[in-house]
Amino acid sequence: MATSPTVQRQARAVRLGPRSLTALALVSAVGVAGFGWPFLAPPTSQLSAHAQDAPWLFAGLLVLLVAVVAAAISESGLGPKAVAMLGVLAATGAALRPIGAGTAGIEPMFFLMVLSGRVLGPGFGFVLGSVTMFASALLTGGVGPWLPFQMLAMGWFAMGAGLLPGPDRLRRRAELAMLAGYGFLAAFAYGTVMNMAGWPFMSALASNVAFDPHAPVAANLARFVAYCVATSLGWDLGRAVVTVVLTLLLGPAVLRALRRATRRAAFETPVTFEAPRQ
Repeated sequence: MATSPTVQRQARAVRLGPRSLTALALVSAVGVAGFGWPFLAPPTSQLSAHAQDAPWLFAGLLVLLVAVVAAAISESGLGPKAVAMLGVLAATGAALRPIGAGTAGIEPMFFLMVLSGRVLGPGFGFVLGSVTMFASALLTGGVGPWLPFQMLAMGWFAMGAGLLPGPDRLRRRAELAMLAGYGFLAAFAYGTVMNMAGWPFMSALASNVAFDPHAPVAANLARFVAYCVATSLGWDLGRAVVTVVLTLLLGPAVLRALRRATRRAAFETPVTFEAPRQ
């Protein structure tokens, strides 16, 4: 009689409790406002009157809120085993990012974030994405007002992989196809939201695709689409294609390695220390 395949539950290196979920929802809501305020604030609002200051204010606020979320998630169960796994994956992701510096779309760290979020769950994925982007910015000297937006966007990117369906049963080709499809779409989404973060910094006098605080929302939306097509479409397409290719080629081996590491780590088992024998 045929036996059913063994079901391996998705590892939960970080357990999201009520407090961490509330903090994550809060920072995500503020992040949506920080990214999309040019389309949310009417031209007559005080926020539009401070178009050059608003990105800086949101960047400063996001720094504090991301720190609050990280602290809340850590308090909810980021144990020593998860910290060790986080350190290894964040260091690997930070080392992969400079490989594509200056080359359109070659950003291999994205596929690692997708696979890690898938195996280790949404809570770990959010922390990993944020920490990896912060570490890579320190490594490459990419620290600036855009960094908090990058940390939040990458946290969303990796967390989304952990929320994909079938984490316990879906395997092999079906899982790889789903992860590749998610990576392709999420790579474009990441580029789009990061365009939203940098777009208001442009002066309306510099280009007809720049944000105009006095223009209606429909006009600014058309400007933003033109800005994305003119400045980042090729880069985003390259990032999406590289993510898909690496996921399909290296995904099986990386997924096996991550799942093997999580089984050995046994995140659900608490770490205990025995007193030395006399």
